[in-house]
Amino acid sequence: MLFFSSLPIQALIPHTKQAQSLVQTVQWRKNLSQAFHQTPSLRTTNQPNIDNNDDNPSLPSTQMLIFRHFSSFSPNPTNQIPQNPFLLFHRNPFSSFFNFSTLTPLDVCKWAGIVSLAIAATKRTTRLLLNPFFWMYFSWTWLFWPWVVAVALAFYGLYCLRKHSQQKASIPEQVVIVTSAITWLTLVPPAHFNGYLEGWPIVFFFAYHYFFFFESSVRSRLYGDLYPRQHDPRWDISLPFPARLAFAGAILVGHWLAAFEGPELHLAPGGWANLAIWALIVTGQFMKYHSTLYLHKYSEKVLVPTSVVQFGPYRWVRHPIYASVMLLFATYCVALRAPFSLLFIVGACVLYYNQKAQLEEALLEETFGEAYSAYRSKVPYKFIPGVF
Repeated sequence: MLFFSSLPIQALIPHTKQAQSLVQTVQWRKNLSQAFHQTPSLRTTNQPNIDNNDDNPSLPSTQMLIFRHFSSFSPNPTNQIPQNPFLLFHRNPFSSFFNFSTLTPLDVCKWAGIVSLAIAATKRTTRLLLNPFFWMYFSWTWLFWPWVVAVALAFYGLYCLRKHSQQKASIPEQVVIVTSAITWLTLVPPAHFNGYLEGWPIVFFFAYHYFFFFESSVRSRLYGDLYPRQHDPRWDISLPFPARLAFAGAILVGHWLAAFEGPELHLAPGGWANLAIWALIVTGQFMKYHSTLYLHKYSEKVLVPTSVVQFGPYRWVRHPIYASVMLLFATYCVALRAPFSLLFIVGACVLYYNQKAQLEEALLEETFGEAYSAYRSKVPYKFIPGVF
């Protein structure tokens, strides 16, 4: 220690802030060593134990004597332990970039590589953006990107549907299921046959979303959240899986047939000629909302329904929710001017919903007896008032 303290460090180390700190630390240790050797009372081991002298509390302890003796040699006015001088030059390499006196060859190589990569990336990006062929090829990709998005959305929707069947899908994943299905019903078919999208497909894309999310909005209005309430599982009536799969395929085929059968989108008439279509859309939306609202009040809000719903749209047809779904699909075909697709979709809906309605009415008659029989005689139509 005395050997290193005797060296002329000011002449060996540059006058930087770190070097000055190192010089002060070495000088402080030198003074500490000299004072320790010049004070015999601090080196003797036969001193009485005065650390725990309770008889004379005014007598300072050995630790305090040492501290007071050497504090005058400390270069740090706050008497804190100085920084380890051997760690002064082992700092973050990025901090040395702003202090060139502490740059090492390794730091220089690192920053030279970073700067070289940045220059090369900038030159390549600039050449690409200024290349006219890049913009020509980039514009061609706009003819194909909707298919990439639609296929990716379909696969992700199937993945979320699998999770939903296992009761593990979150609310955003349930939204993805509905959005992917609506995309392949309303947007993909006309975009495929026309090469672009405008007009009614975009309108029905949002109308379908609003229509099929009515159940969530009704739950939020009645209960303050989006989660279903406890109810009798007997009322969860559904047809076998092959029948449901066939119905979903028929609806998908019907929408594709409508896009194929109808004229090009820019040839569809506008103005007042579409007033009836707007009226059908609004009618279907109101029928679905009020039907869902009254049904939830008398079925899902209680564990076991105690009465037959006879209010709202249930005054005209016995199954207004199914009727509103058929009306919405039929309006889509009418908007695209596809009469044969209209007959196909309506036929598929009637065949499927009629079987499901028979199972529901059998359970209703078993539960309510004469009350439901009286209601069925009062409202003889299932789906279409005055027709069926």
